[in-house]
Amino acid sequence: MSSLRLQRCVLHPGREAAARCPGCGRHFCRECVTEHEGRFLCAACIHRLTDEKGAPGRSAALRRVGKAVGRAVAMVGCFVLAWLFYLLVATLLSAVPHKFHDSSALEELVSGSESR
Repeated sequence: MSSLRLQRCVLHPGREAAARCPGCGRHFCRECVTEHEGRFLCAACIHRLTDEKGAPGRSAALRRVGKAVGRAVAMVGCFVLAWLFYLLVATLLSAVPHKFHDSSALEELVSGSESR
């Protein structure tokens, strides 16, 4: 294990590290750590912990709304793609001549090759 006195702050390389964040394991100077629930944590780990605990924050609420909107858009997109696929198939099938469906086209083809 490396000695804390040999470490430098991740955000301020010119300063000695005063603490090692137990959340991420990086070293920080006194200005970069904050006491939170009896531990010295960096700002990024404190933000992550408060978001995980459900503290009222815009980022967590926006992520939930973003996920719901993303799911709705994906569902609508899938429906539209399926509808367009079936529309294309219906258009292609309706373009096939009627005599093909009642096998008269096949009979004409067979009778035409027999006459040769």
